[in-house]
Amino acid sequence: MGTSFKSNEVDAQLRNLALRDALEPYNDDSVNKRLLSHLSLEAENEYLYDILEWEKAPLKPIYRWFNPPLCPPRPDRIRDEDVPGILDCILHKLFEKHIVLEFTDHLSDKELYWVIWCNILPCEAKMVYTQKYMSWDCAHINGDPDIWLRYYASPEEREVWAETYQLPLPPMEIPKYPRHLPEKPEMDV
Repeated sequence: MGTSFKSNEVDAQLRNLALRDALEPYNDDSVNKRLLSHLSLEAENEYLYDILEWEKAPLKPIYRWFNPPLCPPRPDRIRDEDVPGILDCILHKLFEKHIVLEFTDHLSDKELYWVIWCNILPCEAKMVYTQKYMSWDCAHINGDPDIWLRYYASPEEREVWAETYQLPLPPMEIPKYPRHLPEKPEMDV
């Protein structure tokens, strides 16, 4: 039992050295050295592995993450009654690639389809093969906090925002299109 423990510890140390060597060409601010000092060796190795995967990952438009590429029809070329089925298919395909959409309940199906078609699918992003999830915040598509404040922010978050920016708040509203989308597992927050 004692030998197995030492063997595992030596293996972890060797893996750590290999990961650090592999990351040397990418030596920049991506590795949080302060964070590393607080991690166990196992957690540090997982962190370094994720950073290495990120550094090596190709930058591609999201639609090209799929084989064949995910090229749904242009939203204005499909009938309104066909949108929900196509949208559901796209959402599940995105989830298969660990892409989840958040804050979508203020958008109709057609509007959400447009957001995916115009903003998400053509977006160039690192195609990382780890089990982590990419969250796409559909409330901040245009960088305007109004949608988030109106539909999703808690009263406490609204109060902090108003105090910080000294700007009037939009009225709180209940989103018109509640939906249940695939969600990332809780442990991947």
